[in-house]
Amino acid sequence: MHTKLLATAVAAAALIGLSACSGSDTSSAAFNSADVTFAQDMIPHHRQATEMAQLAAERTRNTDVLGLADHVIAAQQPEIDTMSGWLTSWDKEVPADSSGMGEMEGMDHGSSSSDMPGMMSEEDMSSLEAASGAAFDRQFLTMMIDHHEGAIEMASQEEVDGRIDQAVELAEKIQADQTAEISTMQRLLSS
Repeated sequence: MHTKLLATAVAAAALIGLSACSGSDTSSAAFNSADVTFAQDMIPHHRQATEMAQLAAERTRNTDVLGLADHVIAAQQPEIDTMSGWLTSWDKEVPADSSGMGEMEGMDHGSSSSDMPGMMSEEDMSSLEAASGAAFDRQFLTMMIDHHEGAIEMASQEEVDGRIDQAVELAEKIQADQTAEISTMQRLLSS
């Protein structure tokens, strides 16, 4: 009886060890559709945020808004580059770099920009581009809060469904960074 229990325990330990090894190999080597969707959707999402942020330089003198806009560009462009590299290495389509929503809406990379939470419409972008001064600041902050909330929603989905550790870690970083930026933007709106 004692030998049978010992044999069962050894077999169970070996099975657990094998599944742990194969699980870590799979999670670091094989991507899934959630990883691809995350990267393919987050790239144009980030591009639109950087496009919005680039408008600030010529439309406001508010140093807090300018600093936030610079931070958005500095944070999100390297993430775009990272995700583009993943897609290339996975032999998946990298969304075309386009300027403006019109071109983005024509992209076919799994979902349209209108399906992505927080994406601004062409009208929203035109309205932001036409604004200046305090009106620009309010519109920029309000739109960027919505945009960030969309990115957080997309990142949360990757955290649940993604398989690649680096992609899940980036999703966690996006969620943390943009949650903090939303707090900053809400404070700026109320002041």
